Amino acid sequence: MSSPDPSLGHIWKEALAELWRRKLRTGLTLLGLIFGVGAIVAMQGVGEGSRLEALALVEELGLRNLIVRAKPQDSESLREIRLRSLGLTRADARAALEVVPGAEQVAAEKEIRTHQVYGDAGGGDVQASAVDAAFFELSSLKLARGRALSADDEIALAAVAVLGHQAARTLFGDADPVGQPVKVNHAWFEVVGVLADRDLAKDQFEGVQLGLEANRVFVPLASARARLRFQPMEDEIDRFWLRLDDPEGIVAASQVLAAVLDQRHGGVEDYSLIVPAQLYRQHQQTQRIFRFVMAAIAAVSLLVGGIGIMNIMLANVLERRREIGLMRAIGARRSDIVQQFLRETLLICVIGAGLGLAFGALLAYLIAFFAGWPVAWAPLPVLLSATICAAVGLAFGVYPARQAAQLDPITALRSD
Repeated sequence: MSSPDPSLGHIWKEALAELWRRKLRTGLTLLGLIFGVGAIVAMQGVGEGSRLEALALVEELGLRNLIVRAKPQDSESLREIRLRSLGLTRADARAALEVVPGAEQVAAEKEIRTHQVYGDAGGGDVQASAVDAAFFELSSLKLARGRALSADDEIALAAVAVLGHQAARTLFGDADPVGQPVKVNHAWFEVVGVLADRDLAKDQFEGVQLGLEANRVFVPLASARARLRFQPMEDEIDRFWLRLDDPEGIVAASQVLAAVLDQRHGGVEDYSLIVPAQLYRQHQQTQRIFRFVMAAIAAVSLLVGGIGIMNIMLANVLERRREIGLMRAIGARRSDIVQQFLRETLLICVIGAGLGLAFGALLAYLIAFFAGWPVAWAPLPVLLSATICAAVGLAFGVYPARQAAQLDPITALRSD
């Protein structure tokens, strides 16, 4: 294998030395490229992190789910509403499962007004909910210990409960709560499972609360109806989840579900319909606007950097007229002159891109630190930003290089 041409490294060192000789001018030229590439890199890091976080959050709600929840009402409004609507009921959930196209599973939840919740370690500010057996699957909740509630528990009106991980620590400390009794208001339940910590980055997404299960006791819905007291006129359930077999049909399914509920509730809007997939698209639309604004800022910075490169290279051509004339006089071709100036331009671009990548990464993590936004990296956009930087710089460096090559050698040698 032949050794590399030693003159190749020499000519690049000469180009670097020429730029270093005018380091202040070179440094000022680099700023535009650094800010342009840095803005692109920071935008990509924050944007990708936000996209992945949004996807993780919406997956907790379920991309194939439709969520219906009862609207809270004051006592006076509730009396008027009950003249026309029974509120959200399990019958609504069953009707949705039967009528909505593509519906394959439904689960309901009823929040329990807790006066006291006790375990072995004492009481605490713990909430309680009554749920269907399918609730845990449709809510993407996983068990850390024990088992989930089952359909058999519903049928047998079993006095069993599943705890959120925070509720388990509050009520039982470091002890294993599975098999232990827990008291919800005046009724006792046996703990059969503990939920795993989902460790969500945020407690809400597009206005929808997340992570409420951590500090909650879950009991079978039928058991709660049989063992606990509920207020008159309140909704039979507070929310239900409807899972579809195909996420592509979620828009049409949501329209059918809205029509079914509107008919069953006599036109009273005492419920709200949440479509997680639409929330995700809404979030992505906001992110696209953010990326467009940042891309415009980055483009202006790169344009300024490119103009700066053209400016410094034109100034170099004027200052080095005698050098160019001497090179032409001893046999240098016009292509050699062009290549020399393009090498210097390329060095500026490479250095600017490298410093811009470092600056962009630092900027992204600073934004994450102060704004609490996540950061994630996709290699292709990062490499693309560096390539764009080099392309812009070279494009603006071609004209000065051609100007240098077209100088008349005799005129150049006579110049001061």
